[in-house]
Amino acid sequence: MKAVKQLNSNQKLLVLVGPTAVGKTKVSIEIAKAFNAEIISGDSMQVYTGMDIGTAKIKPKEMEGIPHHLLDIRQPDESFSVAEFQTAVRQKIDEITERGSIPLIVGGTGLYVQSVIYDYRFLEMEGDPAFRSELEKRAVAGESTELYKELQKVDAESAAGIHPNNVKRVIRALEIHHLTGKKMSDKPKAHNNELLYDTALIGLSMDRDKLYKRINKRVDLMVEEGLVEEARHFYEKGIRDVQSVQAIGYKELYEYFSGNLSLDAAVDLLKKNTRRYAKRQFTWFRNKMDVTWFDMTNEGEHLNKIEEIIDFIAGKLQIKANT
Repeated sequence: MKAVKQLNSNQKLLVLVGPTAVGKTKVSIEIAKAFNAEIISGDSMQVYTGMDIGTAKIKPKEMEGIPHHLLDIRQPDESFSVAEFQTAVRQKIDEITERGSIPLIVGGTGLYVQSVIYDYRFLEMEGDPAFRSELEKRAVAGESTELYKELQKVDAESAAGIHPNNVKRVIRALEIHHLTGKKMSDKPKAHNNELLYDTALIGLSMDRDKLYKRINKRVDLMVEEGLVEEARHFYEKGIRDVQSVQAIGYKELYEYFSGNLSLDAAVDLLKKNTRRYAKRQFTWFRNKMDVTWFDMTNEGEHLNKIEEIIDFIAGKLQIKANT
């Protein structure tokens, strides 16, 4: 097991979380400008090169000169685990702090963010390459649904937390059960609620109906900007059954490319899945992390809300904001 990250009360950290489409990007830029911060992406899918529209990756012109980290660090056919994310982000936090800046994690992937800021350790477990290879062959042969049903039988708890299309994680859970006779959900993780940094943990919330309308509008905009073409590029390159294209926005369009759905039906499903994901994000952050929330429902109050957030950070971390 890796060495435990020790609490450093002098190491400042800003964290901005919230559901997709709530407006984290714009708020993060204002926070970064106020505190000379550098932004670290806390999104599990924005690490993939070329997956720009579907992951709502910030555009260079939107960065306003603020350094951004952990974008485009993996190819779409590569995996990227939460343990790798934890290591990479903690290293970035140290590097940014050494430069005299403040690190600001921005994202909506709850487990990934949680793994960084709390004492969260992963037990490394050996694999069975031959067993895994056999399951992968079955998946390629079209037996993904059967594999998921097998997982439901031996580890219903893990299956409930894994999307049936996330073949990689389904196979890993079956592999763990094959090796140990235990459930993946039983894998020991040492985790307590003590923050490892001097942290200001901020969340953006919004009235659900308004958020859902924003999600629907954003999906339509993504399609206008070329989401279908972006996803088709990966489909035509033969990128299948890997972590990246299980992301919402790509898996639905793969159903369209495969002839299983019309384009309209795929887009409607994308909107539906995104709304469900936003609901799960809210639930995760409210239940798993000690977040101070700011309601962004009223667009006319956004400037005042941003000022409130900046004042909260300054008071929480005892630092001055740029005027």
